[in-house]
Amino acid sequence: MRDDFVFVDELIPGIRWDAKYATWDNFTGKPVDGYLTNRIVGTRTLCAALERAQEKAESLGFGLVLWDGYRPQRAVDCFLRWSRQPEDGRTKARHYPNIDRAEMFEKGYVAAKSGHSRGSTVDLTLYDLTTGELAPMGGGHDLMDSLSHHGAAGITQAEATNREHLRSIMEACGFAAYACEWWHYTLRAEPYPDTYFDFPIT
Repeated sequence: MRDDFVFVDELIPGIRWDAKYATWDNFTGKPVDGYLTNRIVGTRTLCAALERAQEKAESLGFGLVLWDGYRPQRAVDCFLRWSRQPEDGRTKARHYPNIDRAEMFEKGYVAAKSGHSRGSTVDLTLYDLTTGELAPMGGGHDLMDSLSHHGAAGITQAEATNREHLRSIMEACGFAAYACEWWHYTLRAEPYPDTYFDFPIT
């Protein structure tokens, strides 16, 4: 692993994670190229900002759960290959019920050059510190649908409030939101804004 990249849990004690692309629980339906262990990686700059975000979340009664951080370019290439394969329906209802695979890229849900590959973008959500349960957000990770957009109609007031909690926490700690995905945040002052890395997560 590059010197400036670390496992997030080593720098932020107590942070929770579930690296979706290292598991079968993602829109491709199997572990993705480059994710060889269920850990989240990011730049040290990202970790410093996430530590501030965790402290801010705790003041509101929440913890952070990370779903993805650094994403090798080979994983993005894997997504591209998958999008060109015939539809088998295994993950469609859960992840892209109203679009075709190829439209994921056209509509901005998956990118051929992802900010994740620069090491300072995260996918995450909140959980309740008292119960340990994930906060209801009105749709799960990688639901590629207008329901996932910030300001989406069709979610409950509680879900909208939780999304706003996450957004206010992240923006206060130096992150920018992504309009199409309530879970996706990129560090504004990312250290490698023009570099797309491809080392595997091992």
